[in-house]
Amino acid sequence: MENVGMYCHAMRLYGGGEHGKLPVRLALSKYGLKYMCVYSLEFSEASGILNSLMEDNLVLKDLPSLIEKAVAHYWQSRSAQRQRQELSGKADQGLRSAVTGGAQMDGFINLLSGLIVRAGIPEGCVFRRQAVELPGFFRPTKEWDIIVVKDKALVAAIEAKSQVGPSFGNNFNNRTEEAMGSAVDLWTAFREGAYLGSPQPFLGYLFMLEDCEASSRPVRVQEPHFKVFPEFVNASYMKRYELFCRKLVLERHYTAAAFVASSSEDGISGVYSIPAEDLSIERFAKALVAHAKAHV
Repeated sequence: MENVGMYCHAMRLYGGGEHGKLPVRLALSKYGLKYMCVYSLEFSEASGILNSLMEDNLVLKDLPSLIEKAVAHYWQSRSAQRQRQELSGKADQGLRSAVTGGAQMDGFINLLSGLIVRAGIPEGCVFRRQAVELPGFFRPTKEWDIIVVKDKALVAAIEAKSQVGPSFGNNFNNRTEEAMGSAVDLWTAFREGAYLGSPQPFLGYLFMLEDCEASSRPVRVQEPHFKVFPEFVNASYMKRYELFCRKLVLERHYTAAAFVASSSEDGISGVYSIPAEDLSIERFAKALVAHAKAHV
């Protein structure tokens, strides 16, 4: 049973079965549609599935609290960096000081790195901050936020980005072009054997957006010659980022994408929202953990 766009939300074994087999009922969902499937499996196979799900639950058991801590770290780091730069008299213009200081996304990077290690990948195979360069096809190298290299094979590469106001328009274009370009660069390099015959790696994209009036209000589109796709008409930047992250996965540029929104007022306490369930961090984490386990 392949796990392609399909997630197991619950599994229940119920008694009976013939010829040493057990019927296994799986509650599955795909593209938002829920349905029930029943498989007849050998007892050992059924036990293996159940044990695997139990292990996944242990790996992800405290995920909600870890996400809250990552969100709080983002806003706390952003505030602290801006204050330090202002006190030193070297503050950048506007809110740029909160971006150029870096480290805001470290909470999410630590979260995902920790899940990979919990899944069984040795900590020495998980790289962040240092030794995170990978060869590209259109450029010599690209630095990723997390890369996983085990037995000389590229297991995963993950990018974690964010955006706060007020310049949502220009930064949206920059972020989308950057993410698409990085994916095309990596997959082309992969095709050309840059990663020494590695099996297909997990490529992940996590994005956090400031939840505010400016990111939530409808935005007009310019159509001087041709009509834009209808989903973009009057779409807010919040909606545009949701569509962007979803399309990155649907077009197979990324294996999985996660989209988080949080306001500067409540976020410092760890409060966040998931604009679309198919882009939740939980779903992203499950796909990442499953991929990591396959390389243990």
